[in-house]
Amino acid sequence: MSSSPADLVREFHLAFELDARSTPTAVPPQLAAHRGELLAEEAAEVAEVAVEGPLDRLAHELADVVYVAYGTALVHGIDLDAVIAEIHRSNMTKLGPDGHVTRRADGKVLKGDHYQAPDVTGVLRRQGWVPEARAEEGAG
Repeated sequence: MSSSPADLVREFHLAFELDARSTPTAVPPQLAAHRGELLAEEAAEVAEVAVEGPLDRLAHELADVVYVAYGTALVHGIDLDAVIAEIHRSNMTKLGPDGHVTRRADGKVLKGDHYQAPDVTGVLRRQGWVPEARAEEGAG
């Protein structure tokens, strides 16, 4: 059995007859709202235990966030592994060619001069996504 989060969550969705798409697509607003609520619920549980733990509960809640995030991606037909790889590629460009890292006072790594934004649109298009045509301002 695969230990890939994407594979595990797909197995769950198929076993329980939950939505699972293979091509990026918009979903009905009610389903999208439901997935957002599930993610918010899991994130709130992480925030609740993040500071005062215990560590085993934090690990559980973090895993739940990832599981629900992968499920939400699956519902929308998004290959989240590919999107994460693109985000990682972009994040690594925050490191300057000289190895210099710029940080905020709280330690967050900031974007430097060599930062390259992620091309999530390109990743989704390679997965078969066709963006909806946007109405031009003033048309109609």
